[in-house]
Amino acid sequence: MHQISPPGAACRPPVRPPLKWAGGKRQLLPAIGRLYPERFGRYTEAFFGSGAVFFDLFASGRLAGRPARLCDVNPDLIGCYRTLRDYPDQVIAALEELAREYRKHGERCYYDVRDRRFNPARAVITAGEDANPRTAADAYTPGLAAMLIFLNRTGFNGLFRLNRSGGFNVPVGRYADPRICDPAHLRAVADTFASQEISLELQSFDTTLATAGEGDFVYCDPPYAPLSRTSSFASYTADGFGTADQARLQQAVIGACGRGATVILSNSSAPEILELYSAPDARRVGLVVHRVPARRSINSRALSRGPVDELLISNVGATLDMIQPVVLQAQMSSRSGRRA
Repeated sequence: MHQISPPGAACRPPVRPPLKWAGGKRQLLPAIGRLYPERFGRYTEAFFGSGAVFFDLFASGRLAGRPARLCDVNPDLIGCYRTLRDYPDQVIAALEELAREYRKHGERCYYDVRDRRFNPARAVITAGEDANPRTAADAYTPGLAAMLIFLNRTGFNGLFRLNRSGGFNVPVGRYADPRICDPAHLRAVADTFASQEISLELQSFDTTLATAGEGDFVYCDPPYAPLSRTSSFASYTADGFGTADQARLQQAVIGACGRGATVILSNSSAPEILELYSAPDARRVGLVVHRVPARRSINSRALSRGPVDELLISNVGATLDMIQPVVLQAQMSSRSGRRA
C-alpha cells in the first residue's frame, strides 16, 4: 500500500555519509531528488556504499515511518556500519587513537595500519575454515571498524579496493590535515542507523531486488561500467563487477519494475549501459534514460577529472531538463591542502 509523505514533514539536521566512496552521489543529489516518488511504502538500496541518497531522504523526513533496507554485498562495509551503530563509543575511542598516531607519524602510520594491523585482522575473519561474507560482517570489531574509517579518511580518494588475494591495497592519500575523527558526526550516523525502521543487510543485488514490488522505492548505484579500458573501477570485492553483472542487474531492475516497484538507477554513459536500458524490455516497464553532467572523481590524474555525462535511469514519470548537479570543482593541486 502506498503512503504519502506528510505535508511539511519535519526535516532532520542533515547527516553526511560516514565514508567516502568511489562514485558517491552527493554531487548528483539535485538531479536524483527530482526523481524521488511522492508515494512509496518501503525504501531499499541494493548497493548502499556511502549512502548519500539514503541520508538525503532521511534528513528530508521522507523516510519517517517507513522501513528502509540498506543492502550491500561488501562485508566490510556492512560490518563497519553495524559496528558503528552498536558500539559508537568504542569505535570513536579507537579512531581517536589512530588520529593521534597519524598526526605523529603520517604516511608511516597509514601503511602500518593497512599492512600490519587491518589486513592481518581482516584475514582472520575472512580466511578461516568456516569464514564467509556473513560471518566476516558479524565478526567486525570496533577496532576493525575504526581502522576501516581511518584508512578511508586517509587513503587515496577514499577508495575501497581489494587485490586478487582479498587484501586492501589502496595507497596513502595526499592530505595535509585530514579530518579523521568527528565524534559528533559519527554518533549522529550511529543514531540514524539505530532507527527502528532501518536494517543493514549483507546480500547481493539479486536477492535484494527479487523481493521488491508494489509500493517499494528502490535506488541502485552499482559499480559503474567503464567508459574506457583504463577507467574501470569495480574492485569493491575481490570478484569485481563486470559486463555480465550489469546485464543481470538490468534484468533484476526490469523484474522489480514489472512487480510495481519504483526504481532509480545511476550508471556511467558507457554504450553497454545505454543499450541495456534502451532495450525493448526495459522500455516496456517504463524505464527512461536521463543524461546528467557530473565530474570524474577517482582518476589519479587531476586533468582527467573533467565533466562527463552520467545516466539516471528510472520508471518515474519526471523530466530532468535544466537540472545542473553540483559539480566538484577542486583539482588535485587544491585538494592537497584541503581537509578531507
